[in-house]
Amino acid sequence: MNTYRLHDTHSKVMGYLLWILGFTGAHRFYYGKPVTGTIWFFTLGLFGIGWIIDLFLIPAMDRQADMRFHSGETNYNVAWVLLTFLGLFGVHRMYQGKWITGVIYLLTGGLFLVGVLYDFWTLNDQVSMKNAQRR
Repeated sequence: MNTYRLHDTHSKVMGYLLWILGFTGAHRFYYGKPVTGTIWFFTLGLFGIGWIIDLFLIPAMDRQADMRFHSGETNYNVAWVLLTFLGLFGVHRMYQGKWITGVIYLLTGGLFLVGVLYDFWTLNDQVSMKNAQRR
């Protein structure tokens, strides 16, 4: 019998929606796999083969993310949508309460895109730490 409680921090629906763009590695970044996300980005999903295999791996990636990251008030799905579509404007940082860096991103185009790339690598950890601090 499992004595830990599994929190649903990530969504399979969001994972599959991002998988549609999976040749860019979006779903891998979402599930906290930035190294393979970057590889998928530069190789177009391992030339399409890895992208198709991931169709079947998403449930396992979802379970791993749910066990790895802390749930709480800050929602991972909202943070990822904000980063994906409004990252240049720092809205995802403002959503997390990081107003100063959010305004810096707003004024500098996501700190000249380098900050946005950094956030693709670390957003899950940022949200997880924010949720852990609120406990």
